[in-house]
Amino acid sequence: MLNAYRLGASLYVPATHHDLLNIANGTRWPKLRSVIFCTEDAVAETALEFATENLRNCFAQMITPCAMLRFVRVRHPDILTRLLLLPGIEKIDGFVFPKLDLNNVDTYMNLLTDSPYLCMPTLETRDVFETAKLITLRDHLLGSGYQRRILALRIGGNDLLSILGIRRPRDRTIYCTPLGHTIAQIVTVFKPFGFQITAPVFEHFDCPEILREELSEDIAHGLCGKTAIHPDQIPIIETGFRVIPTDLEAAQRILNDKRAVFQFNGSMCEVATHRGWAEHILERMTTDS
Repeated sequence: MLNAYRLGASLYVPATHHDLLNIANGTRWPKLRSVIFCTEDAVAETALEFATENLRNCFAQMITPCAMLRFVRVRHPDILTRLLLLPGIEKIDGFVFPKLDLNNVDTYMNLLTDSPYLCMPTLETRDVFETAKLITLRDHLLGSGYQRRILALRIGGNDLLSILGIRRPRDRTIYCTPLGHTIAQIVTVFKPFGFQITAPVFEHFDCPEILREELSEDIAHGLCGKTAIHPDQIPIIETGFRVIPTDLEAAQRILNDKRAVFQFNGSMCEVATHRGWAEHILERMTTDS
């Protein structure tokens, strides 16, 4: 199974972008580890046909294999159906499903039956604010066997704030808004059952210090990777998720030391309770760029 930490900074790119092919082939931004071509919110309804044709031309000329992970964020199931018929679609790694809930999850997942594609459902509807509905969705994903195809769940921060009639302030992280509680709830509902979760976008790309502060919170919440909406955010996000040497050494000791508990670098290391953290540190380390 593909390690979700390989996503790194996932750059959202409108499918209408004039340089789609160079981006897809890794020549526009060579250090980009994953890209998501968007046919949803980043594309106007009137431009949807052009976006689809742009993707058709891109798929036909995309190189393969490619070190960069490539996904398409579909607008709705009908767009997914159309894209699956395009020549060259087999070159991409999978799809992002927007506004996933119990009403559309089976429709999306059934379209991928007997296919190799991974998916990243996005949690961004009113249901996210109700713990019982999140648990019902989680249990449905598990009971239907969908989890094996899910690389990671994505948090649609801007859509969730929109439901609340709020826009993220420029001078604070998303954890200082009502979504701080919501993100924690998503983590506690899904992560104990093996789901990986990516961090939402930081829309103010001229506030790098706040982005760095938010990345620290993302990591503290156990999130893997973060969506970028501007190429200037890529190195900041990649640096933020890089494993620091002291964490790596602590993780290695926790996994290899025969003692049940010991101290390292001024902290208690307890193998029984810290093993999961240590394993995630090594997973991040193996995917560092």
